Amino acid sequence: MRRPSPDPAGPGQESAWAYPRPPALDPSTEHVIVTFAGATLADSRRAIRVLETSHAPVYYLPTEDVRTDLLVPVERRTGCEFKGVAAYADAVVGDRRSATACWWYPEPTPAFAAIKGWIAFYPSRVDRITVDGETVRPVGGDFYGSWVTSRVVGPFKGGPGTEGW
Repeated sequence: MRRPSPDPAGPGQESAWAYPRPPALDPSTEHVIVTFAGATLADSRRAIRVLETSHAPVYYLPTEDVRTDLLVPVERRTGCEFKGVAAYADAVVGDRRSATACWWYPEPTPAFAAIKGWIAFYPSRVDRITVDGETVRPVGGDFYGSWVTSRVVGPFKGGPGTEGW
């Protein structure tokens, strides 16, 4: 499959095609809020973005800024060639449950030690995520938990037909 042409980045925007591979860590002071079923699951100004070529960023949040009492760990595990083995949890608020709403790396590879235990949420599996007040959109498909905002241009890997990029 042919690699797509990157969309042009405008003022104040980044191109996902300028991100490195292997991925890089980028500390952020942007205000991140994650909500589900009327509850705030996370509220942070201390995120770390993971930036990887052709992917919209994924924001990892420190556990101190996450309502871990509303997360129920599940048995699911997946592997990332760069970060290691991920663990998952369902978000549970009252009678609402979102399966595998979030993930983290309990023992990441040395290059990603800074996000050890930090939690990332799938935008498609919670009610709303905002970054500095802007509502995050999920990337197409549901494999990557990337966060699409007006700050980043693609096209983004993850949707149908992007497997070969």
